Amino acid sequence: MEDVTELSQAVSRVLYSEEQIRAKVRELGSAISIDYADRNPLLVGVLKGVFIFMSDLFRALTIPAEVDFMAVASYNPDARAHGMVQLIKDLETNIAGRHVLFVEDMIDTGLTLSYLLKNLRARNPATLEICTLFDKSRRRLINIPIKYKGFDLPDYFVVGYGLDYREQYRHLPYVGLLKAEVFQKNGE
Repeated sequence: MEDVTELSQAVSRVLYSEEQIRAKVRELGSAISIDYADRNPLLVGVLKGVFIFMSDLFRALTIPAEVDFMAVASYNPDARAHGMVQLIKDLETNIAGRHVLFVEDMIDTGLTLSYLLKNLRARNPATLEICTLFDKSRRRLINIPIKYKGFDLPDYFVVGYGLDYREQYRHLPYVGLLKAEVFQKNGE
């Protein structure tokens, strides 16, 4: 296990600072609070990466809201590349008739998200919208209608603020580019 200094030194450049992220989360929270006034939305996220953004977003809301989480696992890399995932933790909340806001840390191809949205729509929510902090639209394979978007991300491997590489770097308060040496060190 690397220490914190080594982990932060694995980042070649900060793309979004802690301050920029904090301001954007407040901005998103404000917009959601206005749009969902008197609706008691249910924020739904997929573990693990979303937990940092979701908790900060939840605290930025000025309206009553609830949270719930899902977790997915890929059958194998090829299956994941086609959006086929296994639901390993389902929602505990019945979403029929609820105003659901699906919260993502990052959307890239959209394949897994498309699968999850289809699953959730089958449960008859009153509304189902998407909020993402980071959008990698250049990698998108499926059109995903995003109602609330934070930042656009270039097509690089980034870490921090919940985003990880091999379960490391989630704790970084900013989002930055992971150095190529990290991949090479792990034989990738």
